[in-house]
Amino acid sequence: MIATLRIRICAALFCLALPLSAWAQGEAIPLPDAAVLEDGATNAVETQTDPFDPAAFDRLARRAEDLAASETASPFAIGRLRAELVVWRDHFLAKSRQNAGRLATLNAQIAALGPVPENGQEPQQVADRRADLVEQRNDLIAPRLLAQEAYVRAEGLIREFDARALQRDTAALVQRGPVPFGLSAMHEAVGGIGGLVRIVSTEVTGRIRTGLAAGTLLQVLPQAILLFAVGIGLLSFGRSMVTRWRGRLSEMQGRWVPLLRFFVSFAQIIVPLIGLTIATQALELLGIFGLRGTDIVDAIPSAGFCAIFGWWLSRQIFPQGAEAGYLRYDPAVRARGRIYVMAIGWIAAVVVLVSAGLRTIDLSEAARAVAQWPVLVVTGLCLWRLGRLIRTPPMPTPEDAPSSGGRSRLLVGRFCIAVALVAPTIAAFGFGFAGRSLLVSSILSLSLAAVLYLMQRIIQDLLERPSEDEDNRGIYALLPVFVTFALFVISAPFFALIWGARVEDLLEIWTRFREGFAIGETRLSPTDFLMFVFVFALGYLLTRFVQGLLRRSVLPRTRLDLGAQNALVAGLGYVGIILASVFAITTAGLDLSNLAIVAGALSVGIGFGLQTIVSNFVSGIILLIERPVSEGDWIEVGGQMGVVRSISVRSTRIETFDRRDVIVPNADLVSGQVTNWTRNNWAGRIIVPVGVAYGTDTEKVARILQEIAEAHPVVQKMPPPNIHFAGFGADSLDFEIRAILNDVNFVISAKSDINHAIAKRFAEEGIEIPFAQRDIWLRNPEALKG
Repeated sequence: MIATLRIRICAALFCLALPLSAWAQGEAIPLPDAAVLEDGATNAVETQTDPFDPAAFDRLARRAEDLAASETASPFAIGRLRAELVVWRDHFLAKSRQNAGRLATLNAQIAALGPVPENGQEPQQVADRRADLVEQRNDLIAPRLLAQEAYVRAEGLIREFDARALQRDTAALVQRGPVPFGLSAMHEAVGGIGGLVRIVSTEVTGRIRTGLAAGTLLQVLPQAILLFAVGIGLLSFGRSMVTRWRGRLSEMQGRWVPLLRFFVSFAQIIVPLIGLTIATQALELLGIFGLRGTDIVDAIPSAGFCAIFGWWLSRQIFPQGAEAGYLRYDPAVRARGRIYVMAIGWIAAVVVLVSAGLRTIDLSEAARAVAQWPVLVVTGLCLWRLGRLIRTPPMPTPEDAPSSGGRSRLLVGRFCIAVALVAPTIAAFGFGFAGRSLLVSSILSLSLAAVLYLMQRIIQDLLERPSEDEDNRGIYALLPVFVTFALFVISAPFFALIWGARVEDLLEIWTRFREGFAIGETRLSPTDFLMFVFVFALGYLLTRFVQGLLRRSVLPRTRLDLGAQNALVAGLGYVGIILASVFAITTAGLDLSNLAIVAGALSVGIGFGLQTIVSNFVSGIILLIERPVSEGDWIEVGGQMGVVRSISVRSTRIETFDRRDVIVPNADLVSGQVTNWTRNNWAGRIIVPVGVAYGTDTEKVARILQEIAEAHPVVQKMPPPNIHFAGFGADSLDFEIRAILNDVNFVISAKSDINHAIAKRFAEEGIEIPFAQRDIWLRNPEALKG
């Protein structure tokens, strides 16, 4: 009994989505039985000494071809043959890749013999050896070709079966059934439900009397009561206890509290579900239910899951109390939201129980449509009210509280309203299967999306890092994005199953992914891709490590200047990345010779559309090798003056003296005119103009300017500064101080210091610095008198 109980608990946990799917289909999922095998499918599994005998595959393929051509083949028979074809296809795929290493060796040996001479005459020993190698290669290629042909045959049959299944599902969606408004159908539906109640009551009453008369009921009654009490205790008190634990966690503060509280909340589903399963086991232990009653009792855990999950989800999305949740609705909106979500869950639970009871009752399609349409209307009404509620604006958000975007609320609300209106409407026109599928798939998708939203927001809060972690702040800022992407990738198969995809379709996509894709004669699988990423990442990290080692430890001990060091490190980085790419491609098994066509097309594209980029790339390499410009140089190019901060393969970044970055294409530095103020040394000339009034002693002025220039600490003594009497200006006698500075970077500050010194000395010596004077002559001064 304990083993049976464990099996039922596991079945309840792993088959939770089955009831709603069965209701959406309008019938129970058939169990495999030998009676449903047809069209030769009973002989699909044969006893073989060799499970992969080509003759056996030929018989299986012929049987599959006959079944594909038959219009009356059952889905179960097609599924059985398709499963066997998948096994054979995987076998042929693996066999078509055998002896790849040996074939590569033979091809290399044949290539080493050289091409056959044009006249066809070559040494006999070479010809014999070539013929022997070609024969060995043909012996290895023949099984691979046969395996590839069988693979294509199996693949084609599988595609035919999949296309047929898709066509059958599509036809079921667009097929119109009876309208759910016939009076006779209504009478039949009501009579069927009433008859079900009478039959179950009669079965239970009769079995109770029989059990009491035989004494078997009294024997199992204590054990059943004990199990039932345990189940009800877990259902009520267990859930309350877990709810109290979660409430205590809500009062705690900590980074991991939201995640811990979310996982503890799952116990609010698991504990009541286990209790419900135990209570169901207790009812079945009594043995008082007949065939239809047993079907209803077996459906209790599944129906209970619908109600429990609805209760749990309503409190996660619309929490109680002062906690506003991530959506931040006000208390009144949250209360209505909990009501609508729980109502949908309870409707699903009732539908599961009623569907389980009506499964064995012979009702017409019209009667089933009449029984199902009111459920669609009530469920659609709840979904419509829920959609209007979701569109409600949230409460004002504090600065430290997260909130979801308004656009997402609007889209989800519109989706709910649209489904709530469309599903009952199309069912009213006779498309009951399409209406049920649309409504059930939408509700399941919204539930899954809500769970994903909760997990995404919790993980996002968990991965937030303190602002003082400056080094890794960028990495941690991207982690929520990666986690969110991973969540949606993992959930994609579940969404596909919800909206009608078959498990076989998902397995087929996974098979395609594992097979990889072909480039020329080379096929790359996910394993090859991961190997490529691993080798390239390893080479890249090794290159960065060597670059850092050279920059910090090796190059500073040499006599190379800073520009040469940076050029050497940058060149090593480019070489390392290229070598890492080549090694990664080779390790992944990609033959570079297969890329000849791609390289030819790329060269044409380079010739026509990428001339500028290639020119800048080549210019960058020239800059790194020739080094006319190095990092840290003060240059002037294209009217821009600044310090070179970095040189890449396409452009050079210059930081101007007003702290702005100017990106200069490398081609301009190589082909244009560039002034490098600090290429060979840091020395540079400064020119300071100055003017004095007419009548001033010019020799005295020259002597004073010479003393001022020589006194400045940056001005070189050899060669000494030169005082140049420039000429007679319009308003002054013009002089120039021409001096060589030790560091041209101080040219502006040195000029300012010299001007200050000139103004001070001229004031002490009584030398006048004139200003512009103009004489104005009037032609008709008598006009001013009037």
